[in-house]
Amino acid sequence: MTLITSPQALECRECHRRYGVEPLSICEECFGPLEPAYDLDAVDGVEFRKHAEAGPTSLWRYEPLLPGGPDVERVDLGAGFTPLRRADNLAEVLGLERLWIKDDSVNPSNSFKDRVVSVATTMARAFGFEAISCASTGNLANATGAHAAKARMPAYVFVPEDLERAKILATEAYGAKVVAVKGNYDDVNRLCSEVADALPWAFVNVNMRPYYAEGSKSLGFETAEQLGWRLPDHCVVPIASGALMTKIHRAFRELAAIGAVEDKPYRVSGAQAEGCAPVAQAFRENATEVRPVKPDTIAKSLAIGNPADGWYAIQTARATGGEIDACTEAEVIEGLRLLAETEGVFTETAGGVTIAVLKRLAERGVIRRDEETVAYVTGNGYKTVEALEGTLEATYHVAPDLDEFLAALGR
Repeated sequence: MTLITSPQALECRECHRRYGVEPLSICEECFGPLEPAYDLDAVDGVEFRKHAEAGPTSLWRYEPLLPGGPDVERVDLGAGFTPLRRADNLAEVLGLERLWIKDDSVNPSNSFKDRVVSVATTMARAFGFEAISCASTGNLANATGAHAAKARMPAYVFVPEDLERAKILATEAYGAKVVAVKGNYDDVNRLCSEVADALPWAFVNVNMRPYYAEGSKSLGFETAEQLGWRLPDHCVVPIASGALMTKIHRAFRELAAIGAVEDKPYRVSGAQAEGCAPVAQAFRENATEVRPVKPDTIAKSLAIGNPADGWYAIQTARATGGEIDACTEAEVIEGLRLLAETEGVFTETAGGVTIAVLKRLAERGVIRRDEETVAYVTGNGYKTVEALEGTLEATYHVAPDLDEFLAALGR
């Protein structure tokens, strides 16, 4: 099941041993993670920019630096090229001069996971797998169900049984078979690894992980393009597995390496909720490893207690001069509401984590007032609306009577 695609090989992050472009995720030599390797010397930055600007309004405008290649049929629902919103109202509240919200809540299944699943499903179909599957905390379940339907492939989605009901129902609406597992995400992930060894199924975030994770680079590519082909000063990225943070950094490095943007210093910071903050804790303690935790947070899409790319996220923060912080559960809701009330963007609880940590970093002076900062909002608020229950209610309760309404207004 080999395939010639845009990357020339898979390369181990640790020992740098190379493999063919095939469905592998772990190095046989040192058990390190594999990721696609590209011949960046063969990519001209000016031509890359022209190709992107003339391409589709989706992540596939960056095809030369994504898995697949022009000869591979894409599974494409139009994910990507989402708005980069100038957030002047929120910036004023936080004391910042230039703030942007990269709003991935408007993707086809309403989260950034559509990007990664589009790439993974494209490769899975090309490799000849029988079915699409995943281990999910919710958003990935929706995206996998949607893209499997588009590809006309069976889908089996494994989730913790206490997942938000809206995410389970949406996944089932796409025709996917939902497997509710008695346990947390890490229990789900272990089961999926065993199933992937037993059945010819493509698990987008297990045996297809090297290709899946590459889809996250498109967020970095888009940020640079939408800023006029330049890099921001600071990014704040939510951390679940840690892959999103590392891939945005990788996208910036690749753009600089091919000459598509002017290279400059920038910082990448990460955001977690205290109820599941193994990466933030390790960063805070200057540890050399990320110790697993048992998740207990309302930000369920970030509830990965043993993050596969946690250590690489720490390395990204340290290499760029960023930080990794965590917010309280109350701050998650405050962050969610703050973004909605200032910018009209309703994000899920994971986005509440991003905004809460953005606020923390601004108040501590970690994000300087004059830095051009991009905060990544990765999912739609209607997916986790139950998190607001008990915190909001109708402002007025009146009869259908004008006088009573005016009296309630104090007029």
